[in-house]
Amino acid sequence: MNTSIKSVKNRLNPNRFFSPDPAIRNIASELYAEVKDLPILSPHGHTDPGWFAENNPFSDPANLLIIPDHYVFRMLYSQGIKLEDLGIERLDGQATETDPKKIWQLFARNYYLFAGTPVGAWFDHVFHEVFGIHDTLNEKSGPLFYDSIDAALKTTEFLPRNILDRFKIELISTTDNATHTLAHHQTIRDADWEGQVIPTFRPDSVTNLLHPEWKENLHELEALVAEELDSFATYISALEQRRKFFKEMGATATDHGVETPYTHELSSNEAERIFSSALRGDVSLEDAARFSGHMLMEMARMSTEDGLVMQIHPGSYRNHNDQVMKTFGADKGADIPIQTEYTRNLHALLNKHGNNLKFKLIIFTLDETNYAREMAPLAGHYPALKLGPAWWFNDSIDGMTRFRQLTTETASIYNTVGFNDDTRALLSIPARHDLSRRVDSNYLATLVATHRIELNTAREMGKALAYDLVKSAYNL
Repeated sequence: MNTSIKSVKNRLNPNRFFSPDPAIRNIASELYAEVKDLPILSPHGHTDPGWFAENNPFSDPANLLIIPDHYVFRMLYSQGIKLEDLGIERLDGQATETDPKKIWQLFARNYYLFAGTPVGAWFDHVFHEVFGIHDTLNEKSGPLFYDSIDAALKTTEFLPRNILDRFKIELISTTDNATHTLAHHQTIRDADWEGQVIPTFRPDSVTNLLHPEWKENLHELEALVAEELDSFATYISALEQRRKFFKEMGATATDHGVETPYTHELSSNEAERIFSSALRGDVSLEDAARFSGHMLMEMARMSTEDGLVMQIHPGSYRNHNDQVMKTFGADKGADIPIQTEYTRNLHALLNKHGNNLKFKLIIFTLDETNYAREMAPLAGHYPALKLGPAWWFNDSIDGMTRFRQLTTETASIYNTVGFNDDTRALLSIPARHDLSRRVDSNYLATLVATHRIELNTAREMGKALAYDLVKSAYNL
């Protein structure tokens, strides 16, 4: 790879991601101008609440932009770059690279790999709009980028709370296990700061009977509720108590990262039998799957009672790479999409709760072939059901466009929930929302240019997609 590329100044085109057709591009530019500065609502993500509780400066560019972001290091790993060399810690404690400048330079030398990807688009936005660096990142310019970003991180402007204020991030939600104490969230609530950082209740670690640490997590849950969970009834009561606590701490939603969206209601005797088997450590794969389906039913029932919005993120084969999982642990970029069915799998849940106007269910998918076939027709019928935005591998320029094209005709935009960034990388949030607003503006401009909607209607739809829908869907 030739790394002697000359720097190009001011290379971010103001009409980036818009159609080359002048008729569409001009309308898209006009629509985007009306939504680009709206506040950001980030109702589902994975940022660390400790950042905002402690409000300490970020240590260096590598630890902020590379090490926590599996979008970045999964691409580099695919090209044979060792995770150890990117500063990813090993479970066995063996040495990994700790020099942030070396990690950054390795990233800079290989930045060309991200050309044409959403990651590249996000980083270009961060470099240009957030740090004011208008060069091309490569091996030669790497030290300049590092020093410029490192200097910026040492200023008060880049303290975590100030980042939220600067980019008009009105609200940000973290994702927290059922056994989290939410101590950082309490610190945030007690602080003299108007920023909104709220938790999201994610019970997977105690509802997935095949989780490798299920028993340990159950014991943590017992400690939090001060009760032995020796029956299915006491287990359910404990989860209800934790949901109540999360809601008191500001949560408006739950999240369920299941392999499939299978739902099925067990009898009380069957639920008790499977739970008892899990306590003994001899639960079968079939029973674990049936229990997971039943727990989605239980969580939906609880949502009808406590008002928490229910999110289901299915269709990921988690930690597909056994070697990476064994060496580095979970969430290291090896989660791979699987084909996912919704019509039959959600039948039990939707028939019991889908007509309840007090219940809100948001479903996501990694299987975009399902948008028009099942998801849009389901959301276009059941009052409780809404479609989450193009997620993960589909969170891209073309992926978001396909989502709109395949769902709008059947479900309309008003049975979707706008955009959420689902990120661990704080500074990618304004970049991701900007890209989403550009893509949606371009999609709406296409509808206007082909005379399917009027310009004033597109203006209303653009504001809804950027702000209104997410605020309504998540009860913010």
